[in-house]
Amino acid sequence: MNPSIFTTVIDSYLPEPHSSLLNGIIFGVNLKASKDFFNQLKIVGLLHIVVLSGMNITILAVIIGNITTFLGKRLSTLITILMIILFILFVGPEAPIVRAGIMGVLTYVAVLTGRKNYTFYSLFLALMFIIVVFPDWLKSLSLYLSFGATLGIMLFGPKPKDSPLTKELKTTLSAQLFTAPIIFLYFRQISLIAVVSNLIIAPMIPVLMIFGFLTSILGKIGYSLGLIPSYICYILLSYIIKVIEILSKIPFAFIQF
Repeated sequence: MNPSIFTTVIDSYLPEPHSSLLNGIIFGVNLKASKDFFNQLKIVGLLHIVVLSGMNITILAVIIGNITTFLGKRLSTLITILMIILFILFVGPEAPIVRAGIMGVLTYVAVLTGRKNYTFYSLFLALMFIIVVFPDWLKSLSLYLSFGATLGIMLFGPKPKDSPLTKELKTTLSAQLFTAPIIFLYFRQISLIAVVSNLIIAPMIPVLMIFGFLTSILGKIGYSLGLIPSYICYILLSYIIKVIEILSKIPFAFIQF
């Protein structure tokens, strides 16, 4: 399935840069927004939220896991992994999405079971498999962001006993910890306010993903059905965009080499 089927639905509800930001968060598609907005994302250290990486799918997994936790650990895990697979099929099984799906499943299993050693081995085996079978993927920034986000979440991510809000914050911040150096090496800049911007915006991302999915799916069925979730998305996105604009104007917010 082509993700453009659903990204165009979101485009029909939201103006720019709202639509590009939401499509980036959910589907990892390239931003259509202005270059200025793209630079603002880099300045505040939020570029990772619009790249389909292990972090995006892990957030989705955490949401589903929290919703299905009453079913028991085993069934909840099976449902979550199934939903990740369905998500991959939903947006189209292309290289960045498959990579993110692999990383997301491995991360969620690590978070849920606490068996980090097993999932570390699995993560590096997956990387070796990619190097041998799909060497062209090594040219992609999203591969390294996926790997970095996944490794960060495995090392410093949420524990099963954490509250839902704590899980979401730990997921975002631990992913940021390991994607920031990659972004620094790739773009030759580092954000000095990335932790602040992530703390402010992190709680919005899971909610935005839920209502973004509802907008794209219900909107595809009928325009009027997607109106209410799209209004909620617009409010949340406006808040995020305003935070990005304000923080990006802080003097010495980032260092560029």
